[in-house]
Amino acid sequence: EVQLVESGGGLVQPGGSLRLSCAASGFIFSTSVMSWVRQAPGKGLEWVSGINSDGSTWYADPMKGRFTISRDNAKNMVYLQMNSLKPEDTAVYYCATHGIRGQGTQVTVSS
Repeated sequence: EVQLVESGGGLVQPGGSLRLSCAASGFIFSTSVMSWVRQAPGKGLEWVSGINSDGSTWYADPMKGRFTISRDNAKNMVYLQMNSLKPEDTAVYYCATHGIRGQGTQVTVSS
């Protein structure tokens, strides 16, 4: 059973930073593409970033230069470092793979 558990969300001021973590289990993590998606209040799911098994990464345009995705295959963990956060980044952030996403972690950017 695929399990994804996100953590690291919280309240941060505009311009601040947060690091999200996702603990994965129940599948072969090292060969899996991992993604982060988010859902803002009243909006649909938005793809944020992805990382391949070889470490290659992709980002949605609004996140380029501000967010960094990474993975630790030894720990079955994927991370999302978010810098220069904006109020429009407020959302529930989910880790996703194989058509599954976790329960999410809330990120609120507000002064």
